[in-house]
Amino acid sequence: MSYLALKHLHMSFAVLSGSFFLIRGLWMLAGSARLQQRWVKIAPHIVDTLLLASAIGLAAWSRQYPFVAPWLTAKVLALVAYIVLGTIALKRGRTPQVRLAAFIAALACFFYIVAVAVTKNPLVIA
Repeated sequence: MSYLALKHLHMSFAVLSGSFFLIRGLWMLAGSARLQQRWVKIAPHIVDTLLLASAIGLAAWSRQYPFVAPWLTAKVLALVAYIVLGTIALKRGRTPQVRLAAFIAALACFFYIVAVAVTKNPLVIA
């Protein structure tokens, strides 16, 4: 597999991951029972695992690593925030208001990660 193919695979997994999170968040806000379906609980984990594996492959291939390349460091730190906020939004938030705030903040983290990936700049300046 070429670097370019791996990059496109990674971007596809990122789109799928963000889409799954958005849909699950909207279902959470609507109180939908769809969140309890087996595939809804499993598919995002598979996509996110493939997203992470492709990210590791890209980092190794390009020899750009978190805590060495500032933009990758920013992406990793934002990813940790995204995961924590996503967990609060979809599972651990005790009130609807907390879940909504965490959902919005998680989406902001996701878009920040995408912006950093596009600009290769942690300050998201093109």
